[in-house]
Amino acid sequence: MEIRRVAVVAGGASKFGARQATYRDLISEAGKACYDSAPGLSPNDIEGFLLSTVMPERFVFQTHVAPLAAETLGVTPSKLVARVELLCASGSSAIRLAYGFIASGLADVIMVAGAEKMYTPNPAETVHHTLAAGDREWDAIHGLTAPPSFAMVAQRHMKEYGTTKEQLALVSVKNRRNGARNPIAQFRKPITVEEVYASKLVAKPLNLFDCCPITDGAAVIVLAAEHRVKDFTNEPIWIWGTGQAGGGNNAANVPGWAEWPRLRVAAKNAYQMAGVAPEDIDVAEVHDCFTISEIIEYEELGFCAKGEGGKFIEEGRSDYGGQVVVNPGGGLISRGHPFGATGIAQAIEMKQQLHGHAGDRQVPNAEIALTHNLSGFATEHTIMIYGREPK
Repeated sequence: MEIRRVAVVAGGASKFGARQATYRDLISEAGKACYDSAPGLSPNDIEGFLLSTVMPERFVFQTHVAPLAAETLGVTPSKLVARVELLCASGSSAIRLAYGFIASGLADVIMVAGAEKMYTPNPAETVHHTLAAGDREWDAIHGLTAPPSFAMVAQRHMKEYGTTKEQLALVSVKNRRNGARNPIAQFRKPITVEEVYASKLVAKPLNLFDCCPITDGAAVIVLAAEHRVKDFTNEPIWIWGTGQAGGGNNAANVPGWAEWPRLRVAAKNAYQMAGVAPEDIDVAEVHDCFTISEIIEYEELGFCAKGEGGKFIEEGRSDYGGQVVVNPGGGLISRGHPFGATGIAQAIEMKQQLHGHAGDRQVPNAEIALTHNLSGFATEHTIMIYGREPK
């Protein structure tokens, strides 16, 4: 069977943050931005529709959400309609599934939307909802949420490799500075290392500014088969490769905490499919749910040797003028993290970067981009590699 080439031809997002908007409002806002990005695109062009969303039943008391979102966006799918859920990696996973559907010839044009309405007046309610992501019988029942989990990751990495609290803080400083230049970002104010230290302790060694926020937001993109691309845009980005690997959901089975072997597997498969190496990546959006996450991702993605992630940020190698610009859109720490929308917002950032439309956060001469999302206790990882030109 011939594998067809696939590109992202349109994309737009809502403003991320603590929004007064409803779930439907967020989807509408992102959908309008997507349609506006490709004036030749019509709802009638869309053959398939995937909605990436994690907890609408808990946050907005709504299920059967894919048809609701499609209707909101004026889409009447004829070849595919479904919801995709893989916690924080839902958006990237939905893009990957849409890619496979088009590459195999089952559809030519698919819209992928992601949305989450997570902010509640009582933060304890949000924390209670997110407990559902863990193994209910073994972990969640004891209150194991994301912050203490990644605090253990940080403690282990610091013990084994000498990673410092300052190196963690530098991730937040870099991403908050980048996010200050991103019009959809939740936080648009640069911060200092001292301000990271002064922020409230959440779970040692992670302070509040080491953590991504609770976020409302939506993002929408459209993928098309090669023969349809010119109908919509002269500036597509092409999917060169993808990789995904998973491992489980029980904290007792996490392999070493500071070692993320499933990310290495996903990265190897993505690089092999794309025909590139880590040193070929010009720009990346990675899953900085906590500052330690980005440091470990440098290592497992092959940007540096294992244990050298702290030095990588400290030496400026993940910044403008360095080896690879990581999270120029602000990452989760600054842009925010509405679970289902994150991977899709990353794709939109990559489209802007690869075609020189990222404004004052533009990465010079960017041609190859990578996005990464994890889920759970960093045991599932999803990677997309995009190129400015078809491959």
